[in-house]
Amino acid sequence: MSHAVQIADHAGIRELRLNRPKVHNAFDDRLIAELTAALQDAGRDPSVRVVVLTGVGASFSAGADLNWMRDMAKASEEQNREDSLRLAALMRTLQFLPKPTIARVNGPAYGGGVGLIACCDIAIGVTTAKFGLTEVKLGLVPAVISPYVIAAIGLRQARRLFLTGEIFDTTMATQIGLLHRAVDAEHLDDSVYELLKQLGKAGPAAQHEAKKLAFGMHGFTESEAERVDRENAALIARLRVSQEGQEGLGAFLDKRAPSWSANS
Repeated sequence: MSHAVQIADHAGIRELRLNRPKVHNAFDDRLIAELTAALQDAGRDPSVRVVVLTGVGASFSAGADLNWMRDMAKASEEQNREDSLRLAALMRTLQFLPKPTIARVNGPAYGGGVGLIACCDIAIGVTTAKFGLTEVKLGLVPAVISPYVIAAIGLRQARRLFLTGEIFDTTMATQIGLLHRAVDAEHLDDSVYELLKQLGKAGPAAQHEAKKLAFGMHGFTESEAERVDRENAALIARLRVSQEGQEGLGAFLDKRAPSWSANS
């Protein structure tokens, strides 16, 4: 069985590649567990200076896996809460990793995929990528990723995108701060390499302290994030088992419009 996350090292750079290209690198239990463990290992490894996160194939990450969503639709509220806590731990690990992180956004990102981008220190994507926080269309909310997305793009932009669930392009993604830069696909690796050269000129201890400084000035500490994660995991668990959440998930899985849709 192939790994859900590929790991490659080169000259102090650890590249973590989401490796489920047939399902657009969508999240399931195994990918979440492997990526969390890989990030924790990178954070502890003194030979790792920078972590680059990317996807194998045409997509960065489509968010939740279809089969995973089907299982969660049938699960209890407590099971959904525990599942959400595992995803929250992944996002928190990436957000507060004591090394610089780069999101190499090689294609579309939705839901939790947007969360991963928001948790990275720097994000560069291909101009053809699309993004979306589409949970409201399922009768849900982007609860677990919300602290990290709001920290990345700001409250005003998050309110719009959380409420509409609209798909947006790299022009908007750069304007709101989700991406720092969008480049043609043939220039993506060169752009990442230039960033790596810049990061390599800085002291690793200073970079660690710089991240802590930025979070501290923003009032966003790891302990506070863990508290918020517990609340948000409980929220999404409650919504998944609610009447509206069950209707939204069922409609999505059945490939039909939900009962509240203007087009139903």
